[in-house]
Amino acid sequence: MAKSALLVMDVQQDIVRRFPGDADYLPRLRKAVDAARAAEIPVIYVVVGFRAGHPEISPRNKSFSQIAVAVASGDTRGFAEGDPGARIHSDLGPEDGDVVVIKKRVSAFAGSDLDMVLRAQGVDSLVLTGIATSGVVLSTVRQAADLDFGITVLEDGCLDNDPEVHRVLTGKVFPRQADVVSVDEWADSIASHK
Repeated sequence: MAKSALLVMDVQQDIVRRFPGDADYLPRLRKAVDAARAAEIPVIYVVVGFRAGHPEISPRNKSFSQIAVAVASGDTRGFAEGDPGARIHSDLGPEDGDVVVIKKRVSAFAGSDLDMVLRAQGVDSLVLTGIATSGVVLSTVRQAADLDFGITVLEDGCLDNDPEVHRVLTGKVFPRQADVVSVDEWADSIASHK
């Protein structure tokens, strides 16, 4: 029988602030987290984080080099240790027993010990949520598929600044490697199997 884990990815204070358009997003995600806990499915938070000074960020990395430039100019702490903006959003914060994985790149697996944590717990199926659909979710779907995990994406448990990109990814791209369902559908399905 498959053992699942719910991944809540990049739902950090400064990232959530960049996506103000969906006021119902955090309550929906809270429903997924609560449903997972009720069904005794592990909840794993994946966050982006760097050392002070950002030695992990190459100037060739278009996604993250902007963080290092902003930090150098004094604009932000840039997801470094102690940065309040790097904290998991207070509406979803981890509870005792939840695992927090720190990653260094876009995919939840890149520069993290996520694969080790999942394999140590016997997890072979992932339920993905997070910000952004075209970032961490897309990269993690691709890598998880290559690592032979079963994958479910909670379509409304993901956000993207571009609704059309979100629609294409969840409606056309992800179904090639994952089941795509709503938070309500997933929560109902795990409640009925308990």
